[in-house]
Amino acid sequence: MTGADQPSGNALPLALTFTAMVSVQIGAALAKQMFASVGAEGAVTLRVVLAAAILMLVLRSWRMTLSWSALRLVLPYGVILGVMNLCFYTALKTVPLGVVVALEFTGPLAVAVLDSRRARDLAWVALAVLGVGLMCAPNVHGSVNPRGVLFALAAGVCWGLYIIFGKRAGALGGARATTFGMMIAALVVLPFGISTAGAHLLDLAMLPRALFVAILSSALPYSLEMFVMGRLPQRTFGILMSVEPAIAALFGLVLLGETLTALQCVAIACVIAASLGSVAGIDRKPAVQGAAPGDS
Repeated sequence: MTGADQPSGNALPLALTFTAMVSVQIGAALAKQMFASVGAEGAVTLRVVLAAAILMLVLRSWRMTLSWSALRLVLPYGVILGVMNLCFYTALKTVPLGVVVALEFTGPLAVAVLDSRRARDLAWVALAVLGVGLMCAPNVHGSVNPRGVLFALAAGVCWGLYIIFGKRAGALGGARATTFGMMIAALVVLPFGISTAGAHLLDLAMLPRALFVAILSSALPYSLEMFVMGRLPQRTFGILMSVEPAIAALFGLVLLGETLTALQCVAIACVIAASLGSVAGIDRKPAVQGAAPGDS
């Protein structure tokens, strides 16, 4: 048995994966608190642009070269990354954080199922669809905003595409793909932020919070996930990631005061169970395959 297969060998990667998930959701909750000042588009612009700047400085991207063939790999990855974040933050305007993350999880779940040859995975798809239906069902508090739901599901589609294009961009190396991908994403979101927030994006009073969000939502988790990718079995990584909607719901409650109905909690549990079921049968592999989850 190798060190990576032993529980003690997995302890640090497991802890870092959990830390990355917590970091992303705290960052998302803090970003939502910025909506009143710069809007969702402004918040995502500040976060992505600052994250790109941090990665450029830390990884010294000016020393990296990018050929035309490499650009063709990283360009769709970066565009999808930008659109995914725009959709995610737009959904957050009207839908609780825990519900948005659960809806977004349908994207990677679809990719996992489509990549599978197991007929029983259709049961996990049905369970996920049930969860989505329960989240959108009217209740005593009213129904979840349909527009927000559509944007959350669009973020899920983008996440699925992110995984596909991220695998291709990964051929350039994790650092180069992440840095150039984030730079392209910044160019994608910038026009939306400028049109919505305008000069408020330059408000120095917003800078500390925006910088904190950029570190928590991008710089820190991406760095942790790059470390984890080569050290944790794919099945273990997938199972651990499946609890992220619950983490999002927790920080939505603690930091944003977003209470969920019992039906919404059941719906999130359905999506988590579907995600767990879809990865439970994955063959054990020495390391995670593919790109890190895209944060939304």
